[in-house]
Amino acid sequence: MKSTTRFGVDILLEKESINKNLKIGLVCNAASMTSKDQHSRLALKDAGFNITKLFAPEHGFDGTGDDGAYIDHHIDSATQIPIISLYSEKLAPTEKDLADLDLIIVDLPDIGARFYTYLWTMTHVLESCEKYNKPVLLLDRPNPIEQAIHLAEGPFLNESCSSFIGRFNIPITHQCTLAELAQYFRGKYYPKLDLQIQKMENWNRATNTDYPFFPTSPAIQNRETIYTYAGACLFEGLNIQEGRGTDYPFAQFGAPWIDADLLYKQVSKELVGADIEVVHYTSTMSLYIGEECHGLRIIPKNPTAFQSVQYFINLIQIIYSMFPDHLKERNYHTNVNPDGNKHLDKLLGIPNAFKYLKQHKINTREGIEDWEKEITPFLLY
Repeated sequence: MKSTTRFGVDILLEKESINKNLKIGLVCNAASMTSKDQHSRLALKDAGFNITKLFAPEHGFDGTGDDGAYIDHHIDSATQIPIISLYSEKLAPTEKDLADLDLIIVDLPDIGARFYTYLWTMTHVLESCEKYNKPVLLLDRPNPIEQAIHLAEGPFLNESCSSFIGRFNIPITHQCTLAELAQYFRGKYYPKLDLQIQKMENWNRATNTDYPFFPTSPAIQNRETIYTYAGACLFEGLNIQEGRGTDYPFAQFGAPWIDADLLYKQVSKELVGADIEVVHYTSTMSLYIGEECHGLRIIPKNPTAFQSVQYFINLIQIIYSMFPDHLKERNYHTNVNPDGNKHLDKLLGIPNAFKYLKQHKINTREGIEDWEKEITPFLLY
């Protein structure tokens, strides 16, 4: 795809004013590409930037690590540059990691959901850099589900549910780029941080097209997945397989105990905004491995305006009304939550989330007007 949008890294590569002799640490992963399909670390090195250390988020530098799996430190085979994993025994760069660096460049993708962890890796980097007096240059990239701030969906995060899949009080779909959020977080949490932003060029948040999508993690291999991800990810906290290991992760779901035909009829009556298909598949990962799962595939009719969080909350409530003795919470084990407890609370950002789901007491619109007012001063586009 020919790109008219120019990412932050594309603009930086053309700048003459920056001191390329600075010892630079680059926070990136496999999706940190230029608009011309070259990885940013290679493009920056070719342009003379002195990249001496790499930092990688969840799923690792190559983006292939399993969800929630510990990622070890290693060496980049293409450049022989050391890679520090920020999804290991640590989530933030240490003083030692930063001591021999003059500048930290952050060039991370995002897909626009609060529980997608690259956002929180960014905040840990900002926090460490403020603490150890290291300047940060953040290279902005599109939020691929962005359309308009008023389309953001909650719930907002209750601080009692703060975790690595949601550190701060923002909605589930925030409708911002990482640079916009970085500016907001600096104003609120990191006032002494030396932060510079390299904006994109020719990116329009209302149309949000004209650039390539690079796979960001094993389950997010195409842009279509992100339109249902923010809602379907709630299945991670329930005993419903979320489609991982199939061709349609976070778009289809199932469980051995679901009567897919009955569910199809009920969902068709009650929900609008998406086409649905009955699916039957054998789970190969995550839950019910080796068992046949029965469920639905959700296909948004207008993907860019699809309110996935509300849709899947409504869908889960239908599932509970039909199969109340079967639907239960699930412990979801990860490097940052080894016992897997309260995963649904952490996803939704509210304590006792399963109880409120069953009681139809979750409002995804509450606070969104206030969010629009609060974030607007930090918007770049």
